[in-house]
Amino acid sequence: MMRIRFWGTRGSRPQPGPGTLRFGGNTLCVEVRTADGTLIVLDCGSGAPGLGQALLASGERPLRGHLLFTHTHWDHIQGFPFFAPFILPGNEWDIYGPGGLGHHIKDGLAGQMDYAYFPVQLEQLGARLRFHDLGEGTLGVGEAVATTCFLNHTTPTIGYRLEVGGATFVYATDHEPHMQHVLTEARAREPMGTLAGDRLGMRPNGSGGADGPNGSAGVWPIHREERRHVEFLAGADLVIHDAQYTLAEYQQKLGWGHSPAEYAVDVAVAAGVNRLALFHHEPLREDGGVDQVVEHCRQRAAAAGSALQVFAATEGDLLELPERPTSAGAAPSANGRAAALLSRRTADAPFGESGGDPAILFAGHEPDAISRFIVALQPERFRILTAHDGEAALATARAERPTVIVLDPRLPGRDGLDGLAVCQAIRADAEAARRNVPVLLLTHDPSLDLMEAGFAAGASDHLTLPFTSGRMRTRVRNWLLRSATPSSGIHTADTPAQRELVTA
Repeated sequence: MMRIRFWGTRGSRPQPGPGTLRFGGNTLCVEVRTADGTLIVLDCGSGAPGLGQALLASGERPLRGHLLFTHTHWDHIQGFPFFAPFILPGNEWDIYGPGGLGHHIKDGLAGQMDYAYFPVQLEQLGARLRFHDLGEGTLGVGEAVATTCFLNHTTPTIGYRLEVGGATFVYATDHEPHMQHVLTEARAREPMGTLAGDRLGMRPNGSGGADGPNGSAGVWPIHREERRHVEFLAGADLVIHDAQYTLAEYQQKLGWGHSPAEYAVDVAVAAGVNRLALFHHEPLREDGGVDQVVEHCRQRAAAAGSALQVFAATEGDLLELPERPTSAGAAPSANGRAAALLSRRTADAPFGESGGDPAILFAGHEPDAISRFIVALQPERFRILTAHDGEAALATARAERPTVIVLDPRLPGRDGLDGLAVCQAIRADAEAARRNVPVLLLTHDPSLDLMEAGFAAGASDHLTLPFTSGRMRTRVRNWLLRSATPSSGIHTADTPAQRELVTA
């Protein structure tokens, strides 16, 4: 039996008061207990101190647990300095979060405890804390297996898929659709309706395309990152998903890194999920407003012909996921396919912490776009290469061996060597390292036809402008980490004695 309790459900900032009494005003914190007694905590917002006090009151000593961070924005870490089990000597905790390329989860947590902001520094905590930087991959947490996947947020952010005893639970908060513009345009055309159609940029699965999450053809998102997200959720008993906005509100929130609740329903239906908990509630949405969102989402799932159970995450609620028997030699589960997808790595030469600084090639013909790209990546240790036409882009890709290529699909070039043709030429290279380099298409055009053509040409990702500097840095960093992270995705460090990260 996997037991899941909500200690904080609100997003962005705490919102205490009479209007949030039912669903809760604390920011994000979820407790998970597995049958063998393993304690897993997901995020450490303002709800975490209540969990900490409950753990102390249980009398269990020493307290051992695993704290899994999605990322280090304030609403996910603000309870960390007040989490009582960290104060007492003898307790032991493993702390995980996205890191790498010079960015470490430990440093992000220590920053808010700097003496200028907080009276107790990280090194003064009494418990033994082991810090682990994560990329994408799988790791064991007690008897549970955790699969990690990058989400689409304004800073590197990880979702967690936990499996134990045949029960599957996915925690996917602070995630924005990869097809933002398509989703908002579809809202204007078709506020309700069935899942099929353009609401997620879905088209009938063609020959040679990947199957849907249940192994069948049918409708499937064009955007490959959207497919990965659906696959990550596939077949889960419970998904806790970002649902901060409605589609109507989302029109004004593009690029903020959060999901409309309707999108959470659509991906859960596409993934064959059993239960969906709407999470990361908008701080200004009071309980009555949350009720309305839930009812609308239930109607949306029913209109798609789905039996999906939709409810709002509620502070204090306890959910139980019973274990299901698994037979030896059974066919690979949906997560088996997801794990295989997540484990793919490119064959690039070492870079970053274990080698030279990564080179990023930006190929575009607009001087303003090139300037914005350079400014966006200046805070990182990247070597920036540029090209203004197809011939120069292909020559630079072959000679300089960039680790990531960002490409305008309508890049000008002689003899039809536009951006899409450059991508095709890269994918046809005889050398695996050059052939497998991540290629990100960057365009002002959100049309499905261009997106479909880009992925058919071999693109890894498709980004539609406008894009903030932080969002661009995040997408490039995610692809770098996918290319560079060992299969375990883990680097570790102890505190207070050990500051350097070492490979696990």
